[in-house]
Amino acid sequence: MHFIGHFKTITRHKILVAKGCFKLGLYYQGIMHDMSKYSPTEFLVGVKYYQGTESPNNAERMEEGISMSWLHHKGRNKHHFEYWIDYSIDKDHPGLVGMKIPKKYMAEMFVDRVSAGKIYNGDGFDQKSPLEYFEHGIGASIMCEASRDYLLNLLRMYAEKGEKYTFAYLKNDLKNDMSGYDKISPFQQCKKILRLDRISCICDLKYYHTYSIICNVNQIRSLGCTITCYFEPTFIYHGTSYNRPDVKP
Repeated sequence: MHFIGHFKTITRHKILVAKGCFKLGLYYQGIMHDMSKYSPTEFLVGVKYYQGTESPNNAERMEEGISMSWLHHKGRNKHHFEYWIDYSIDKDHPGLVGMKIPKKYMAEMFVDRVSAGKIYNGDGFDQKSPLEYFEHGIGASIMCEASRDYLLNLLRMYAEKGEKYTFAYLKNDLKNDMSGYDKISPFQQCKKILRLDRISCICDLKYYHTYSIICNVNQIRSLGCTITCYFEPTFIYHGTSYNRPDVKP
């Protein structure tokens, strides 16, 4: 049990996010960020599976097969893209898709990712860390395309131009919508599940690449797609690397 260690970690993170949100004028979000982590459902799991270098949800998931703490957390915190997964209203393309995320929560998401990187990586953190973490996750494939592109723009800006410049840009964009993000209709739903050049399929095969997502091949078939995928730069099949495969399940 690591009561003190877990409490310090989540509180340091919360304070760091609050400072970032305050810089952007998001005072309420800064104060309320991750409050659910102090609830019994999340806090006790955090104490039991405390890591110090990564989320305890990962350890809970490995041991239990599911993280109840994470399911509780993502359903209560709008700065996580998983909160915005809903059923598609496009009858031709049914299924779960990413919805457009309001910009103020995109801003909090950005601050959260930067702050988490600083907490968990310590001295190993640099400006490119948040971008690299996102590129190796599933967010790029699941998120609404507009929201994904907006976040990527911020992460790339942070990697190339630094924190001061990026926060100044984001604060201005929250007020003046220089990016035009606010003008994008929420009905413009994400259809990235149809872009097979950026999808990893899994049945008896498993693939890994920059934009990784796990999909059932039959589910893709049901969408009327041709199961011919081109992955870049490589994929892995039973431990062997290949380039640009044709997949014919």
